[in-house]
Amino acid sequence: MDGATKSKLDELQAAYRTAVDEWVKAIRAEAALASVDHSVAKLDEWEQAHFREDDMRKNVLAAKRAYEDALRSEIYGF
Repeated sequence: MDGATKSKLDELQAAYRTAVDEWVKAIRAEAALASVDHSVAKLDEWEQAHFREDDMRKNVLAAKRAYEDALRSEIYGF
């Protein structure tokens, strides 16, 4: 593996890990809203937190796919 390839894989791995960290924060924010008072306003906030969490999950899956594709390319040549 040459230096450029390793650098690209390092970048993709870091992007994946960052996406996972952001997703975990979104999950915790959503969970925190499920632990407050029982009001419609909080229900709306909870629902919005769920949408943010879902967006973060999509980011994780995209980052994972990019990293896996790069690894397959490096390891298997396709």
